[in-house]
Amino acid sequence: MEAAVNGYADLAIVNGSVVTMAGGDSAASAVAVTGGTITAVGSDQVRALIGPATRIVDAVGGAVLPGINDGHLHFIASAMVGFGYLRVGADASNSWDEIFRIIERAEPGADGWIRAHGWDEVTIGTRPGALLDCRPGVPVVAFDQTGHQLMANRTAMERAGINDATLEPAGGVIVRGRRGEPTGLFQDGAMELVSRALPAIPSATLRRAALSMQARLHSQGITSLTEPGLGPASAGLLDGSGSTAALELLGDLAATGELTMRMNVLLLFAGTGGVSSAAVAAGLESGLAASFTGRDIDPKLLRIAGVKVFADGIPRSGTAWMSEPYGDACTHGSLVVKGGSEAERLAELARILRLIDAAGLQAGIHATGDAATEAAVGALLDGNRNGDNRHYIIHGAFSTEGTLDRMAAAGIGYSTNPLIRAMAGDVMRTLLGESRFARHQPLHSALAAGVHLNLASDAPVASTDWRRTVVAAVERSTPSRAASSADPERITGLQALAAMTVQPAWQDHAEGFKGTLLPGMAADLCLLEGEWPSDENINRLLTTDVLMTVSNGRVVHDRLDA
Repeated sequence: MEAAVNGYADLAIVNGSVVTMAGGDSAASAVAVTGGTITAVGSDQVRALIGPATRIVDAVGGAVLPGINDGHLHFIASAMVGFGYLRVGADASNSWDEIFRIIERAEPGADGWIRAHGWDEVTIGTRPGALLDCRPGVPVVAFDQTGHQLMANRTAMERAGINDATLEPAGGVIVRGRRGEPTGLFQDGAMELVSRALPAIPSATLRRAALSMQARLHSQGITSLTEPGLGPASAGLLDGSGSTAALELLGDLAATGELTMRMNVLLLFAGTGGVSSAAVAAGLESGLAASFTGRDIDPKLLRIAGVKVFADGIPRSGTAWMSEPYGDACTHGSLVVKGGSEAERLAELARILRLIDAAGLQAGIHATGDAATEAAVGALLDGNRNGDNRHYIIHGAFSTEGTLDRMAAAGIGYSTNPLIRAMAGDVMRTLLGESRFARHQPLHSALAAGVHLNLASDAPVASTDWRRTVVAAVERSTPSRAASSADPERITGLQALAAMTVQPAWQDHAEGFKGTLLPGMAADLCLLEGEWPSDENINRLLTTDVLMTVSNGRVVHDRLDA
């Protein structure tokens, strides 16, 4: 770059409102970028670096933010949902009859299967058997919005060898009719019975979808993410697309310079049912954690961070492990870890976490019930874990604030999803009751305790649009309940922004080079068309567009040059 060679900045954004997220912000109005680094913040400092070849962007008062870091975004699954599957979500249908008609009109893929995604029981209810007789002779599978349920037709079940005698796997549910016959609805660990029968996604299709999703995320201001689950057990998670082939694809894109999104990857050695120490040990011994070693791939761009572990399922399926009964079935749920009793499952979870810790990797533990969260935290605290590995709880429900205090003291992080709470809040309130739902996702309490809290989308379960996540964290509303200033777990807009910039950088072991806008930090940033809104007007964020995104000094989204 000519500007950099002559000592000048490549890019100077001026007349803006720079939100450095470094604490004690001054009224900085400009930022300079040279190569992949921020070289100045502040009007006079930036002006001194402007040369003949420097691109000058007038922000016209817009907010300049650190690049958004989504700490739990299923990148590959989101890519396939967005660019590879038949859409049957709320924007495409509002009833099972309409979904049936959409699938009836659809052309099968090159492999002969119809893959659909997006139905949501919150909006259209659950109708076991709804797709059984759809498209006879053509295998059909339709994944739900949460990633924890799927529907299959008779042909798909025949291809998968599923019949009346098929047994339910650990941590899964085959929803059956009155005579015990499978209705085509599979939940959590049972999804794998169908997913394993799906042909592999063609590499060209996967690559095209991944690059399209990368462009979409950059257009939203996102420069970093954690991909929480790629590997040999992909059939047991979401749509099953997060295979070792997907892991290899990311490495190829990084090696060729096409990957511009910073990614931390959690490996998946077991799905949502029956995770065991044997499976995790075999996965660690396979060498998969060294997939990107020796390929001249910058670990600040792409790295294997750790291992995803499912402690339980989700409340909607009755597979979350709660200390008190919930839902119509008055179930407690249980750990979905291998073992014949609660004591055996707890011991097995502890062994799994010891293996991950000893490998120097990070454990990201899916726990949606309070009992599962308590068990996971207890297992991490037992055995003098290496705090430097920064293990963390994903989703998380808490029965006591003492758990948050213990997490803070031990350096255990917490990644949760306010937008999912906002979208499914009415259903969750019915399942859990008013008191437990009020404590669901204790954002303010976590920050007050000193826990490293980050907010994430969990896409494709919820939208990748981080602005909606921020608004959900500030308002804590649900479809039937407006925001209330009396909610003690609300946080401020800037706290929510920190939980999507500074805090996920900590989770990534990367706070030394990203998450804040200071000289010497990586040039990951985004420019909004307007200023950062007050908490009282946080909804204005939803109509404040991202004008420019810069990742490692490279402009990856630019509406100003359109």
